[in-house]
Amino acid sequence: MTDPSPWHIARSQMLLDPDVANLNTGSFGPLPRVVFEHATQLRKRLAEEPMDFLLRQMPPLLWQARCRLADFLGARAERLIFTANVSVSVNIVASGLRLAAPGEILITDHEYRAMQWVWERAAQKQGLTLRLFELPPCPADPQEIVAAAVAAMGPQTRLLFFSHVLSPTGMVLPAKDLCAAARRRGILTMVDGAHAPAMVPLRLDDIGADFYGANCHKWLLAPTGAGFLYLGQGSEDRLEPMQVSWGYHRPNRSWSEPDSFGSTPRIRFYEFEGTRDLAPWLSVPTAIDFQAHLGWDRIRDHNEQLAQHVRRRLGEGLGLVPATPTAGTLQGFLTAFHLPKTIDPEHWRKELWERHHIEVPLVDRPDGTLLRVSTHFFNTIEEIDRLADAVRELL
Repeated sequence: MTDPSPWHIARSQMLLDPDVANLNTGSFGPLPRVVFEHATQLRKRLAEEPMDFLLRQMPPLLWQARCRLADFLGARAERLIFTANVSVSVNIVASGLRLAAPGEILITDHEYRAMQWVWERAAQKQGLTLRLFELPPCPADPQEIVAAAVAAMGPQTRLLFFSHVLSPTGMVLPAKDLCAAARRRGILTMVDGAHAPAMVPLRLDDIGADFYGANCHKWLLAPTGAGFLYLGQGSEDRLEPMQVSWGYHRPNRSWSEPDSFGSTPRIRFYEFEGTRDLAPWLSVPTAIDFQAHLGWDRIRDHNEQLAQHVRRRLGEGLGLVPATPTAGTLQGFLTAFHLPKTIDPEHWRKELWERHHIEVPLVDRPDGTLLRVSTHFFNTIEEIDRLADAVRELL
């Protein structure tokens, strides 16, 4: 019998492979049909008459998309730069920010490896050192994380970089408190918010980071190619763009005044890199509307119930040790577990995909392998049970 529940109806509006249990929104979110269709329609317009679309139709749509995303994020449109993804956002800051040497860039020991390499190169180029500090493994209180960061800060610390939601474990860090602690010590902050939009409630101006970058293609379910960089108050003019193109020279008017390109002169200075497909950016409002129609609070409540079922089946049921804290503000909808050190991760990856058709990542960490499970509204109890059964068999 077909499930008549509202969540079954919402799932039916998603583009999903019916044979696959997709428990990996933490890497890439599938698209709602309406978002895919909107992006396709925009690309059709671009293909039919590129000049008309890029010069006349696109600018008001781009400004509308910027304002909608800014409102959703609790931010200001004139400080919101669209990017392809958070990797680009972090690279803009790392390549365009000049820090006083000698000094150090401080990052946590749980950062996404590619982003660690970004800061490694920036440190080398600027005569700085890159230092990692250890996070408490499974804290019961967010202030344990703040205390660890403060203990690691010193007179040579120029910038603190951390993820709002840790990619390996899904632990949600107290971003506002970390940024405030750094600011009191004259330390700049760059936050990697790759997993945060639509997973945790965001008010970027309240967080107070100097720079905040994130993806829209994960939990917000926007097309691949939609990300952003937000410039904190006072940090609007600290950077150089990664590329020089139209918009590089300052106009004879305010940098923050909306222009005829769907941006402001300052945003265009950072954002414009030549001709590109803007459909992912322009589709962001449709992605916001889709989940807003379902209800953000309802989605979060439902996702939390799914995450609790993951804990019951894999933790209590199979005895796997959680790597994600259970304290309310420290957990989202990424739930990770330590796997036995005796397993062969490559064998598990192959079996989970080829035999069981389950999309779920195994994360290699210095202390072993983690199994990380994403639970978004379109996932089902049956998919989680399917994963639990496959893990039991592999164990």
